[in-house]
Amino acid sequence: MNRTLLGELISEAVAVFIIIALGDSVACMYVLYDPSPYQNAYWGVCIAWGLAVTIAIYATGSVSGTHANPAVTLALALFRGFPWKKVLPYSVAQVIGGFLGAGVVYLLFAPVIDHYNAAHQLTREAGGAAGVFFTHPGLAITPMHALSDQIILTAFLLFGIFAITEQYNELAPRANSGALMIGLLVATIGASMGYLEAWAINPARDFGPRLFAFFAGWGRSALPSPDNYWWIPIVGPLLGGVIGAAAYQWLIYPFLPARLRVLTTTDAGADTRNV
Repeated sequence: MNRTLLGELISEAVAVFIIIALGDSVACMYVLYDPSPYQNAYWGVCIAWGLAVTIAIYATGSVSGTHANPAVTLALALFRGFPWKKVLPYSVAQVIGGFLGAGVVYLLFAPVIDHYNAAHQLTREAGGAAGVFFTHPGLAITPMHALSDQIILTAFLLFGIFAITEQYNELAPRANSGALMIGLLVATIGASMGYLEAWAINPARDFGPRLFAFFAGWGRSALPSPDNYWWIPIVGPLLGGVIGAAAYQWLIYPFLPARLRVLTTTDAGADTRNV
C-alpha cells in the first residue's frame, strides 16, 4: 500500500470516527437522560449530527475528499470517476472509523447506559439503550418499509451532495462553505424524516457502531438484531445513493448552463481547427 492511499484510508476512518463520536454522543444525550435536554428540541439533535459531518469534512477533506459513507464512495465510482480499486478499502476504513467512534461513546457514557438500563429494567442482551449506537425501525415501521425509506432518504442525500459539489453548478456554495451545506443537508433529512428509523443513510454509520455494540454486550440485539434488521441500513443506502446520484446526473447535470457553455466553446474551437 502506498503512502497516499494509506493517508486516504486513515482520513476516511477519522472522518467517520468524528461523526460517530459526536453523533452517537448526542443520541446518548437524547435517549439516556430524563428529562432529555432535547425533549422539546429534536432539531438540536439533527444540527449536532449535521455539524459533526461538517467538522469531519473540514478536518479530512483535503486528504481523501471525505466520503465518510460507502454509499457516497459507490456513487462517486459510478458517476464521477472515483477509482473502483479504492471502493472496498475506503468502505472498510469507514466502518473501522464507526467502530472506533462508538468505542469513545461507550467510554464516555457506559455508566449512564448502565444506569438507564437498570432504571428501566432492561438489559443489553434485550437491546436496552442500543439505539444510542445503531438504528432500528420507528413507530409502525416494518423492516421492508424501512428498506424503502433508506433508499429514498439516501437518494435525497446523494442528489444533494452531487448538486453541492458539482463544478458546473453556478449556484453551488463556493470555497469551503460546501461542507456546511452538506452538514445542513444531513440535518434537514434527519429533521424531516429521521423518526422513521433514525436516518442511517450510511452503512458505515450503522454497521461500525453495531459491530462494536455486538462485542460490548448487546450480542444478538445488535447482530443480527430483531427481524434480522442489520442488513437494511447497508443495502438501502447503497441502492438509494446510486439512485440519487443517477437522478442528478441524468435530470440536472446535462442541462447546467455552465457545462453547456464549455461544450459550445469546445465544439467551436474544434470547428475552427478543422477549417
